[in-house]
Amino acid sequence: MGKIIFYEDKNFSGRQVECSSDCSDLMCLLSCCSSVRVESGCFMIYEEPNYAGNQYYLRRGEYPDFHHWMGIGDSVSSCRFILMEPGSFNMRLYERIEFGGQMMDLVDDCPCVRDRFHVNDIFSCNVTKGNWLFYEQPHYRGRMYLVRPGEYQRFSEWGGRNARVGSIRRIVDV
Repeated sequence: MGKIIFYEDKNFSGRQVECSSDCSDLMCLLSCCSSVRVESGCFMIYEEPNYAGNQYYLRRGEYPDFHHWMGIGDSVSSCRFILMEPGSFNMRLYERIEFGGQMMDLVDDCPCVRDRFHVNDIFSCNVTKGNWLFYEQPHYRGRMYLVRPGEYQRFSEWGGRNARVGSIRRIVDV
């Protein structure tokens, strides 16, 4: 199991809340979150309750202020524990909603979706193995989205604001 600690003040001070699993609403426990320590495991943190808003991937380490997790403010309102499963990775990407259009298989990291598949947008996907991160820009930059095993009939189901996926990375145990 993982362990993440949220602190109200920068540099790990002030009131704190500890989580070892998903939490849909941290704001009922803290007024703000200015620093984070991940003691074990990997987590996705979200700026809004119920796993909405901007998402940030955090692995074991210390984040003394929101700039260290690349946040634009001190609002962290929910978090998800990312279960690391050993083994292979597999997903199918589609250029249209509801698994329509061209289908593309992916089993490893993809630094540039455009170069590899000659498309700019991914409208739906089916993840059969592993946890993945979608990035809006090539080379793992821009907004990121956690994509866990399951079917996503449209980009809004993984939290995307649009269908733009510039790069894709597997979440592996380091």
